[in-house]
Amino acid sequence: MGKRRAIQEQERAREFESFVAGAAGRLLHTAQLLTSEPPGAAPAAERLLTAALARTYARWDRLHGEDPYETARQELISRFAHLGWRFRRTSGGLLDRLTPQERLVLVLRLYEGVAEEQTAAALGLPPERVHAILVGATSTILSRPATARRRAPRPEGATT
Repeated sequence: MGKRRAIQEQERAREFESFVAGAAGRLLHTAQLLTSEPPGAAPAAERLLTAALARTYARWDRLHGEDPYETARQELISRFAHLGWRFRRTSGGLLDRLTPQERLVLVLRLYEGVAEEQTAAALGLPPERVHAILVGATSTILSRPATARRRAPRPEGATT
């Protein structure tokens, strides 16, 4: 019986490794967008993803036909939603102008393509609230930052 269990564990590990090889890049990019960290220097996003993948692996045998990507993304979302307040520091990125909740809605709706109703259910919010958050976040992103509104410096000797 021990040998059979060992073979099952090896197969489980191979399946999970195959899943991670295919999905980790996109999930890491999602985590980087959520944490607003630049690519290549994203320790918080990596920790977030590692925790989400660990929880997904713990549930691997119980997925029974469920989409493992959806499960891992839900773990990522849950962890970020719980710890979102930690990601309010600024690193100079475009998404830094958003609150963690706005980032979460924007990333789920626009980057991940999750439907408004599914996003609302995942976050425990009414769909109308998700829509309002998305509209506000989009307008914040599309509005020019204060530094872009400044005029270019005038050349020496130019008159006003």
